[in-house]
Amino acid sequence: MPYPNSKRLPGGVLAAVTGLVAALTLGAVTPAEGAPAASVSVPAAPVSAPAVPGPPPAAPVSGAAPVSDGSDPVALSDPAPASRPQRNRAPWAEEPHGFASLAGGTTGGRGGKVVTVRTQADLAAYAGAAEPYVIRVAGTIDVEPFGSSITVASDKTIIGVGASAEIVHGELQLKPGTHNVIIRNLTIRDSYVEGDWDGKTTDFDAIQMDSVHHVWIDHNRFTHMGDGLLDVRKDSQYITVSYNRFDHHNKAFGIGWTDNLTTQITIDHNWFSGTKQRNPSADNCAYAHLYNNYLSAHVADGDTVWSYGNWARGRTRMVIENSYYRDVQHPYQADATAQLVERGSILRGTTGRHDEWGTAFDPRAFYAYRLDPAAAVPALVTRFSGPQKNLGAGTVLDVPAAYPTVQSAIDAVPAGNDGLVTVRIAPGTYREKVRVPADKPRIALEGTGEDRSRTVIVYDTPNAYGGSSGSATVLIAASDVSARNLTFVNDFDEAAVELSAEQALAMKTTGDRIVFENTAFKGNQDTLMTDSPKLDVISRVYIRDAYIEGDVDFVYGRATTVIDRSLIRALSRGSATNNGYITAASTWKDNPYGFLITRSRVVSDAPAGSFHLGRPWHPGGNPDAVAQVLFRDTELPAAIKASPWTDMSGFSWKDARFSEYRTYGPGAAVTADRPQMSDADAARHEVADYLAGRDGWAPHDSRTTRTH
Repeated sequence: MPYPNSKRLPGGVLAAVTGLVAALTLGAVTPAEGAPAASVSVPAAPVSAPAVPGPPPAAPVSGAAPVSDGSDPVALSDPAPASRPQRNRAPWAEEPHGFASLAGGTTGGRGGKVVTVRTQADLAAYAGAAEPYVIRVAGTIDVEPFGSSITVASDKTIIGVGASAEIVHGELQLKPGTHNVIIRNLTIRDSYVEGDWDGKTTDFDAIQMDSVHHVWIDHNRFTHMGDGLLDVRKDSQYITVSYNRFDHHNKAFGIGWTDNLTTQITIDHNWFSGTKQRNPSADNCAYAHLYNNYLSAHVADGDTVWSYGNWARGRTRMVIENSYYRDVQHPYQADATAQLVERGSILRGTTGRHDEWGTAFDPRAFYAYRLDPAAAVPALVTRFSGPQKNLGAGTVLDVPAAYPTVQSAIDAVPAGNDGLVTVRIAPGTYREKVRVPADKPRIALEGTGEDRSRTVIVYDTPNAYGGSSGSATVLIAASDVSARNLTFVNDFDEAAVELSAEQALAMKTTGDRIVFENTAFKGNQDTLMTDSPKLDVISRVYIRDAYIEGDVDFVYGRATTVIDRSLIRALSRGSATNNGYITAASTWKDNPYGFLITRSRVVSDAPAGSFHLGRPWHPGGNPDAVAQVLFRDTELPAAIKASPWTDMSGFSWKDARFSEYRTYGPGAAVTADRPQMSDADAARHEVADYLAGRDGWAPHDSRTTRTH
């Protein structure tokens, strides 16, 4: 068992509660609350250098990565490609496919820090660094001197933020030995020297690589450069080039410059438009797999030799599938020493050579893929090739595949980050404290398990060792943070230790616009604290489809907090008269909105009439902390006292703002000691009223609404 579950309901009661919750359709309350979770998986081994390939294997290559649609959780094991089903791959998939996915795969800067660059100096510094980085390029970087190279070292991801990231008047260069590089969502343009159509006086490519391995070039636009647009040279291996646009140029895309038969390259869903030659030219490639590419509007300058589409040169083995050629001269051709297999393509207005001979190779012996129909290629590729506005704006950090702990992933997020960072946490139990500092907003913590009980963050510190902030298993000080499909636990055993401050927080928040969806919070005293930086600062928290358990003041603080469609479990401490308090609000007196618990259900195994709804907390005796709590449209158990509100530290509950509205169940009643909110006031105490603030924040509009 990963953590003790003392004071929690026994199995029979738990099953009954779960069944009732399911019947009421209160959301994702799983039957596994309190059950042990799986152990954390060991991170994958680092990528190793590939061996020089031989002839095509008779059996599928072992260890090949699956074709991903970008939406699946991180795979903990990777079956051989022949045993995997073929799946659709979204145009913006997060993982490479094709040859770049083999022999350990291509992960780029995964595991490194995330940085955003806006200047040439910053791009050059991070791209050329020895350590891994995920480099987000924001805006236009104008390279000086004209045509200069920016060196890209190993273990880098360079990705444009949205569709407007550009590198102008310069190139990216990968020198011999460089490996594990991802370049995505950039426009690289305009190092063309006027009058030098053949690029004879300069070598200003968009991207140039020599003797590299494991590179993914995806969703870029290359245009109007000095020599080639993309040059993959000198025995480079395990390369995938997908969803790029090559336009307004002479020499588009060259591969080779070697006599060795070593290069393996996948080229799919690219658009070649307004180019003349090298679309691509593939020289002595061991395996060149071209599929679903679109060649259109070929430069028509009357050149009968050097205007062409795809060319298998030397001893290249090339397979072309389901591509579309429109108004292209020599759409595909092969040297006599090469092998070229073409199938399923559509040709419109083409002239010249249409060479097909030899058997080449079977791409499916290496990796799984799905072909789009050739007729769909023009529309598909023109829409999705090149930079996309939905790429680069967010960053995904995988735990433990790329970052061994949740905190190490948080540490990789840059201070003041301006893009959503999703920390995707694989199923397991993570015994660690997690701190999201105030200068790291826009983070989403997401468990990837089938339910929230599968991914647990747990620690065991009491208040005696560091106060509320120090005891919290997770502390979120930043704004615009969300957590989904996770369980947060403080498993300090208060029954086993005698301390003067036994409070033990599973979660504390002080930031604004915090969302918890399908999460669980487990502890005893002070389980969940939603707070703000200081009393007169209002922070807002929205909690939906949650499970919250505890005994004393286990939902407390001064933040404006909505708990919606959730299950709250009041744990028994074994007393016949007083087992605890659900809430302890410390709302600022000028804030009309404290805690709203609505459309929810409270359950308890405590004796009848032994649990309070809450008491007023005045931290440090501050009279300006005047609790506001409303239980609305919520079922209450028999454990709730007939007089459910009580005094605290000399402050009367009657001076606080406690009320109920349409509560029901065996613990609900209308008496002089149970203030009921009027219909008129209730109309001003809806979920939207609590959360809107001055910015109109409305995370409750849809269950899939994000906080950002």
